[in-house]
Amino acid sequence: MKIFSFPSSTAEKRLAAIVDRGLTFRKKDITAVARILEDVRKNGDTAVINYARQFDAPKMTVAAVQATPKEIAVATKQVDRKFTRAMNRAITQITDFHQKQLPNSWMHTQRPGTFLGQLVHPVERAGIYVPGAKGGSTPLVSSVLMGAIPAKIAGVDQVVMVTPSRKDGSVDPHLLAAAKKVGVDEIYKIGSAWAIAAMAYGTKTIPKVDVIVGPGNIYVTLAKKLVAGTVGIDMIAGPSEILVIADDTARPECIAADLLSQAEHDVLSSAILVTPSKKLAGDVSAAVEEQLISLSRQKIARESIDRFGAIFVVPSLDDAVDLANRIAPEHLELQIDNPFEWVGRLRHAGAVFVGNFTPEPVGDYIAGPNHVLPTSGTARWASALSVDHFMKKTSLVHYSEAAFRREAADIIKLAETEGLTAHANSVRIRLKK
Repeated sequence: MKIFSFPSSTAEKRLAAIVDRGLTFRKKDITAVARILEDVRKNGDTAVINYARQFDAPKMTVAAVQATPKEIAVATKQVDRKFTRAMNRAITQITDFHQKQLPNSWMHTQRPGTFLGQLVHPVERAGIYVPGAKGGSTPLVSSVLMGAIPAKIAGVDQVVMVTPSRKDGSVDPHLLAAAKKVGVDEIYKIGSAWAIAAMAYGTKTIPKVDVIVGPGNIYVTLAKKLVAGTVGIDMIAGPSEILVIADDTARPECIAADLLSQAEHDVLSSAILVTPSKKLAGDVSAAVEEQLISLSRQKIARESIDRFGAIFVVPSLDDAVDLANRIAPEHLELQIDNPFEWVGRLRHAGAVFVGNFTPEPVGDYIAGPNHVLPTSGTARWASALSVDHFMKKTSLVHYSEAAFRREAADIIKLAETEGLTAHANSVRIRLKK
């Protein structure tokens, strides 16, 4: 893993390559995804099944595209007790965290004669995208929990889940068991851009939803970007990323493991260590090389580290924090002495993991906060997936006649300043006896 002295021109060049890798889409991918979306919009189930047959399950049919109660019941019996115990703990802790996010409606009458407020309501239907490797071979159970639990807590009436099927048209039983446990109402065995299109536009079989959430590959991400406005979406998420701030109190092998935990996601993932210690930098670089050898996704992790990994040696921890805020990473780990003294300085990050025994995977699976996080520097303005993504706010306004007359002249002046005479007349006509 390459080490750079920061600040320097070579370090800036490496940083630019990492930062600029994110949310860019090739013209041919945009064209291809737009064609898929339009096909599904016009041809509904026929288009969805054709894509599913072509890319996932050759014998998929409309009748088989929805997981049946029998399939789900069988799945719950196929998973082992250890998985069930781990899943239940995760559900309990994720639920507890997200319940604290519930917003409330409110009203006030601070100005005489006025009654103002905000009504908070959940959306009626939400779509949860659960990604999988080609053929649906990777059961990303955590994506089920992180998407469905906040939706249910928000009070969404119908939660729909889509996930790519395996080649035989089935879905991994771990996914089905998790979906049943958290109250998913309908499960469809489709993935990629056509699944996003089906939820955005609706088909005869698959209902149109109001909000689509969940991570996915570039085609899923691009499809969400293109349907945003037709439906609500959580965010446009880029490749996974981690930034570790560490000093000499940290263990090099732990830092290396944490960096590789994100590098193995995708060849575009980024893994960065920022440290004032030259010795730690060298030790972590060596540990990364040592651990890479034994990884099941060694090839992916190697390319990620080579292209978008970096160790930046900075003059001080103050400089490390400044650099972290500049990058605004998805995941930020603090492996330093007295880490809580520095938490208040961290302004831009999707999630912050504090201390040597809080590796990023704790947040991926079981801690409680959502693991769907802003990437590619968007943590400067965006937030993690939450209950809020499944809710909408409606303003409530009431004026008495006295309150109306008290403010009418100001409303008229502002309307006429904007050249909107009908607006002004709507107020003026009410002033007449």
